[in-house]
Amino acid sequence: MNRPLRIGVVCYPSIGGSGILATSLGRLCAEAGHDVHFISYEKPIRLNEPHPRIFFHLVSVSEYSLFKYSDYTLPLSVKIADISEEYDLDVLHVHYAVPHATAALLARQMRPETMRPAVVTTLHGTDTTLLGKDPHYMPIIKHSMEHSDGVTTVSKSLKAQTIETFDVKHPIEVIYNFYDPAPVKRGKREVRQELGIADTDVMLLHMSNLRPVKRFGDILKAFSRLRKSEAVKLVVLAGAEPDTYFRKVRDLGIEDRVIFRRNIVEIDDYLNACDLGIYASEQESFGLSILETMCYGHPVVATNAGGIPEVIVDGETGLLVDVGDIEAMAQSIQTLVDDAILRQDMGRNGAERAAAYFSGSPIRDQYLKLYYKMCEQYV
Repeated sequence: MNRPLRIGVVCYPSIGGSGILATSLGRLCAEAGHDVHFISYEKPIRLNEPHPRIFFHLVSVSEYSLFKYSDYTLPLSVKIADISEEYDLDVLHVHYAVPHATAALLARQMRPETMRPAVVTTLHGTDTTLLGKDPHYMPIIKHSMEHSDGVTTVSKSLKAQTIETFDVKHPIEVIYNFYDPAPVKRGKREVRQELGIADTDVMLLHMSNLRPVKRFGDILKAFSRLRKSEAVKLVVLAGAEPDTYFRKVRDLGIEDRVIFRRNIVEIDDYLNACDLGIYASEQESFGLSILETMCYGHPVVATNAGGIPEVIVDGETGLLVDVGDIEAMAQSIQTLVDDAILRQDMGRNGAERAAAYFSGSPIRDQYLKLYYKMCEQYV
């Protein structure tokens, strides 16, 4: 039997797929008997329940007049080195190559070679799809990947894109995102009453940080074209301030049917209450919000982009449309709005697919297998 591990986790603490995955994975590892140390500039937003094997270490970022811009990478690397030494960490699992893998590799240089923790880097998309095209970042991202002990991506699509972008020779393992639904705290009717949505209305749900890559404006345009639209409501759980879209909502004449909620941590009640998920991203390495919607037995209309087709089976668990095809998106939404039986069938198929391929414990075990394999060289 493998011994318990001491795992360091470096991630962004805010709402987003990488932080959600890192926090959920860390909790599952702790429940399996491993010590997990989160290292970040804030406590991860979903690290909200205490566990005796979970620890949080704050990275303090100082501002000096010498530096025109505040630096995070160096304070992070020092904190990683300190925690690695104090707790004798076996592995550092870092989410994103920059700045996290870069800082982890620098921290490892501060420790004796016989005591270095293994570094496992998970790419979530931004390293490849955005920063990878920037000549100021490409060399350090490639260096950080090639000097990590293990590298993973959250989809086959992202793996292929990463290899093409960086011409990286380091082996890359695909380990999908996962989601395990939490028990709901409020029933479907209670949530809908809070939102002002009738039991007979069709509730559409969109969850994202509303960055331009999510093409939320396309969703609003498609939504405005629906027939019998007074009985359809769109709920938006936004990880960013939605002010920039208020005018567009008014211009489209849909302000009475679009409901914004910001920085909702307990999303399960809303997922349980909705009927259909809507996503229009032009780039999506996996689509965790899509998986979350499927887990609650609801179909999804989404764009055929990146890793999304690895999550949704078109015509079985949802409907896929081309990026930017607003008319096709409107028609797909209308199809599911009009046909409750089809929604139920696709939702059931989606829940079964989510349970079969994207459950927490099997994916945790894939990561643990990789951790042990990477640690062997430092024994």
